[in-house]
Amino acid sequence: MLHRDGTRRLPDGTTNLSLCPNCHSSLKVGKVPRFAFKNQLYHGQLPVEFIDLTWVEEMVCSLYRITAHVTRLYDSGDPAQPRVFHGNTCAHDMNVISVADSLPHSPADLNGMLSVVFVGRRKLDVENLGTLFHVRKLKVWRFLCWLSRNNDLYESVKLDRSVMDLYPEDGILPGLEDSIIH
Repeated sequence: MLHRDGTRRLPDGTTNLSLCPNCHSSLKVGKVPRFAFKNQLYHGQLPVEFIDLTWVEEMVCSLYRITAHVTRLYDSGDPAQPRVFHGNTCAHDMNVISVADSLPHSPADLNGMLSVVFVGRRKLDVENLGTLFHVRKLKVWRFLCWLSRNNDLYESVKLDRSVMDLYPEDGILPGLEDSIIH
């Protein structure tokens, strides 16, 4: 699939195609680019209702676990603003740990792949994290059902409603407080 900005119609009627450096390098040596359609990695656009999935919600639904996430948060230092933080999350590549045969992953599985380092004068209250580690049970379940109907990689994956029930209707990832280092 070509992005509109990657093609340009020239005055002589020919089309100029712009390639990213990775694709251009692969094609120069006769290789199929890593993310080419031929590799069957593209499965179409997500329905609008799933565009706002949080990164934690995506982890709940992932077949492969290949990254560990370390989030470092700094307190604002202002007692009048207990919900103001700054920081970053780093995803660290790992070997593929498992290919899921049942989804969703349990909260304990996810917490095993997450660490939060909090730097501040007070203890971090997870309720002040807002949407950073947020999970919406119904949205995740609908997404898993959609994936099982629309993505060949998910068609044989068992969906386990009892595991989904371990998540909040709309709240912070259960058990996250045990992954926080103060």
